[in-house]
Amino acid sequence: MAHLTREDILRLASLAKINLDDDEIASMQTDLDSVLEYVEQLKDVDTSELEPTNQVTGLKNVMRNDEIIDYGMSQEALLANVPEVENNQIKTKRVL
Repeated sequence: MAHLTREDILRLASLAKINLDDDEIASMQTDLDSVLEYVEQLKDVDTSELEPTNQVTGLKNVMRNDEIIDYGMSQEALLANVPEVENNQIKTKRVL
């Protein structure tokens, strides 16, 4: 079973950029050890007959072939309806 040392807790606190006093270090060590103990228990669960779960909502990707649809309008006619055009594209204000 994994057991975290005081140095491990201090290293984790450093990575998380938090300051812990001695009482908090001891409390954190106890709490994290219990979490690791629980994870160790999960290793013993027999999952050999279970299929991997990668989708739980039942949704599926819907794919379709790209089709060109002629709406009877030319690019020039559509661009005639916009306030500004540059290089055959609609010109807009910069959005950041």
